[in-house]
Amino acid sequence: MMKTTKKTGAKDANAAPPSKMIDGRIKELGDWRGEMLGRIRGLIREADPDVVEEWKWRGVPVWEHDGIICTGETYKEVVKLTFAKGAALEDPSGLFNSSLDGNVRRAIDIREGETINEKALKALIRAAVKLNTSKKKTAKRSA
Repeated sequence: MMKTTKKTGAKDANAAPPSKMIDGRIKELGDWRGEMLGRIRGLIREADPDVVEEWKWRGVPVWEHDGIICTGETYKEVVKLTFAKGAALEDPSGLFNSSLDGNVRRAIDIREGETINEKALKALIRAAVKLNTSKKKTAKRSA
């Protein structure tokens, strides 16, 4: 069962849940980017059934599990999947093709007509979750 949380605050107390906001973004795009974002979202949910969906930074879908796994941004030419701690992840299939020089993040830019290696993407998602959960356990032990 996929979990969603709703951040509350003065500005967004009446906002729709993050999952509904992401549904809306996919529908609003109405082109290959919406289809790709929806497909990626499905793969993330398959890879991590306990994923939490968020809606941050004025309209960016975010998937979390004990910390950010990745974001799903859409631009005119690409759907960008940015892994918050991507530099720390093994990428034997070479999915990361953007933000390669950073110290922390790595991204996957997907252009119209391109396909994604679904098995490799799920492995990256699981590795990101494992990294997040291992850091949480380490922090608890040292506290």
